[in-house]
Formats: sequence, C-alpha cells, structure tokens
Amino acid sequence: MAKEVSSTQRTRALIVDAAADLLAASPSGELSTREVCDAAGVAAPTLYHHFGDKDGLLREVAADRFGRYLTRKQALEATGDPVEDFRRGWDMHVEFGVTNPALYTIMYGRPMDGRTSPADHAHAVLVAKMRDLERTGRLRIPTETAADMVTSAAVGVTLHLIRTRAAADDHLSAIMRDAVTAAVISPPAVPGTPPVTPQLARAAAQLEAEMPHGAVGTLRASETTLLREWLAQLSVLSRAAGGDPS
Repeated sequence: MAKEVSSTQRTRALIVDAAADLLAASPSGELSTREVCDAAGVAAPTLYHHFGDKDGLLREVAADRFGRYLTRKQALEATGDPVEDFRRGWDMHVEFGVTNPALYTIMYGRPMDGRTSPADHAHAVLVAKMRDLERTGRLRIPTETAADMVTSAAVGVTLHLIRTRAAADDHLSAIMRDAVTAAVISPPAVPGTPPVTPQLARAAAQLEAEMPHGAVGTLRASETTLLREWLAQLSVLSRAAGGDPS
C-alpha cells in the first residue's frame, strides 16, 4: 500500500512540476492540458484523475509553489525590528509575484470557486503577524483591517508591476510599502514617555464605545477615523502593558 501511495505522489509531483515549468515559460501565462501531459509523459485520463480539470491542476501548482515560497519566508529569523521585518516581507511578496507572474495571477487575479486558495493561507499568516504587532502595542488599527489593508496594497502593486512588466524593486512598490508601514505600524514608545494608565485606558474605551457609527458632530470622516484609531490604540497599549481597560 505504501508503495502505491508513493507512486501516486510521484505522479502528482511530476505533473505539477511540468505544469509549473510550462507556466514559467509561457509569455501569455496560459497552457493546455495536452502540453502538460506531453511534458510529464502521462495520458490525459491520468491528469484528470489526479486534478479533476485544468483549474484543479492550476490551483495545485499555485499551492505547491507558493507553499514553497512561504516556507522559505517563514524560515527567516526575525530582525527584532517589526518595521524592518514588515518591509522585508513586503519586498519578498512583490518579488515572488513579479518573478512568477502566471502563478501570481492565478492566485490573486482570477476569481476562485469558493475553495481555499494559497492566497487565503497567505492572508491567515499575515493576520497572525498583525496580531503579534497588536500584542506589542505597535499596531495602529484593528488586526483584520490592517491585514486587509496590507493585502490590498501589496497585491495591487504586484499586479500593476506584472501588467507593466516592471521590476520588483520599482520605486512605486517602495513608496507604497513605506506608506502602508507608516499607516499600520506605530513607532516605538519614546523613553521617558508617561505610560498609559488604567484610568486613561478606561476613559478611552468608554468614549470609543459611546461613539456613534458614521459621522460624529462636525468632524470630517478622516478625522473621525483617526479618532477611533487613537482610542483603539490607547486600549491596545494598556493591554500590552498588562492593564485592564474594562
């Protein structure tokens, strides 16, 4: 039985590798199942048996190659500076997309049929990193909002660079990266700055809870959003210091 499973795995890997090589060499980012079968040395029924259809094969190729990329990325040691780690992660993401345009477009540029995709896994990893920042008091905005903001910006820039055939180190990517970094990650506390007291945190939490949805008085929408972020940040800082804002 073990030998049969191993043979199945080898056949799947052979087909996935053949498809990945064809995608990388395709100027249009397209391929046919006949090309894949010829390159892998298998019959069409074998491909359909393992992957169902062409879309199933492409999902498997994207999952395999992006999984390898994530493994390399997660194996990197943290620098100890969350801003530097964030910048490095952004640059690696953009470089992967520009270097593998066909795979990246499959992941982020095509609608999925509701199944879990490599992009979903990547987003879950990002949410976890945002939670780490929140626990240290360095996250400016709520975790899910921060992750959505980072994903939207990084994917948008990468797809733009793919479409314009620009390099991964294009200045636009750096500008967007630094803007998102500043919007999501707060600077470290200045030595000697008075700590957020439990009383201040409770007051901030109470004011945040009492703020109505939508517009607030004469404040502009941007000012209201900023006020909410400040109040939320005060609560996060209190929790990180061990205080209880409730």
